[in-house]
Amino acid sequence: MAKLVATPGQTVGPFFGYALPYAGGEDLVDRTHPHAVRLHGRVTDGAGAAIPDALVELWQADEQGNIPHEPGSLRRDGYTFTGFGRAAVDDTGHYQFTTVEPGATDAGRPPFFMITVFARGLLDKLHTRAYLPEAAAQGGDAVLSALAPDRVRTLIATRDGEGSLLFDIRLQGDQETVFLDFGA
Repeated sequence: MAKLVATPGQTVGPFFGYALPYAGGEDLVDRTHPHAVRLHGRVTDGAGAAIPDALVELWQADEQGNIPHEPGSLRRDGYTFTGFGRAAVDDTGHYQFTTVEPGATDAGRPPFFMITVFARGLLDKLHTRAYLPEAAAQGGDAVLSALAPDRVRTLIATRDGEGSLLFDIRLQGDQETVFLDFGA
């Protein structure tokens, strides 16, 4: 039997602006939620230039570390937390979500946001994580402990002056965000 060779896929853009965003996709909780936090940042290329047609997806546990299994991610009802959001970036490459800080899914492991990036020129989506700022010191995470300290920094969100979480995603070059490989 002949072995089949993998071939490159079709690039994943730039059709996001009209095909994939949906009303309320960036709001995992309402802004009036008592624990609402803004997670935001920019998607940039290797030269630091904005990627204006990227799409960012967010997957996360709830505040107690439970992974939601609720239906309704694409049609928000205003109160059910599904742990999923989708946001298109603006012309400056900026994205934002209104959500809650995730809890740890396992005792002793730091909480994180799972992020998927779709952008022009990519042959496939990219997966990364955004850890809460306190995660770097917490330890207990296989992904963080496998990286050199300068690479760990690319996975740690920071708190800005407004109390929001800032997480920039750099697709290549100096300070490229660490992306995770889930295999074929």
